[in-house]
Amino acid sequence: MKSLQKFKNKIITLENYLSIQSNHNIENKKVVFTNGCFDILHQGHVDYLAQAADYGDLLIIGLNSDDSIRRIKGKHRPIMDQNARAILLAALVFVDYVIIFEEDTPYQLIQNIKPDILIKGNDYTEESMVGSDIVKAKGGKIITIPLVPGISTTHIVQKIKNTPHE
Repeated sequence: MKSLQKFKNKIITLENYLSIQSNHNIENKKVVFTNGCFDILHQGHVDYLAQAADYGDLLIIGLNSDDSIRRIKGKHRPIMDQNARAILLAALVFVDYVIIFEEDTPYQLIQNIKPDILIKGNDYTEESMVGSDIVKAKGGKIITIPLVPGISTTHIVQKIKNTPHE
């Protein structure tokens, strides 16, 4: 269980992160931030997050809470609860921290973290990215990453629904 605890230690609160930040444990490191629901972790997510990590020294993921996802995607989501989603993300070697947030958007989280780079999939534009104004104001970069075509949680859920149960 030592290995599992190592992953759980990567799941932190904003307050934990601010303490790490104020103790200069991240001084001179380029902080990359992205966010999402990551409801069913799949190849597209892993590819996207691995690419995001390559842009800096520290990859922080803002993870929508269960309540946040229900408000955004409806009463049947999320498929997996926030603790399971956070553990799966934290288990990825290139993820440094996972912070669960309750709001519908990560705006307040981004405002507090003040990342150097904000990354989303190329289904977003710079203008539509929540927090891009904060990152640009501090001289940071906004980056979009191409998504893996044909792979999404919605497609996976639809495939499961359409698969006959024997």
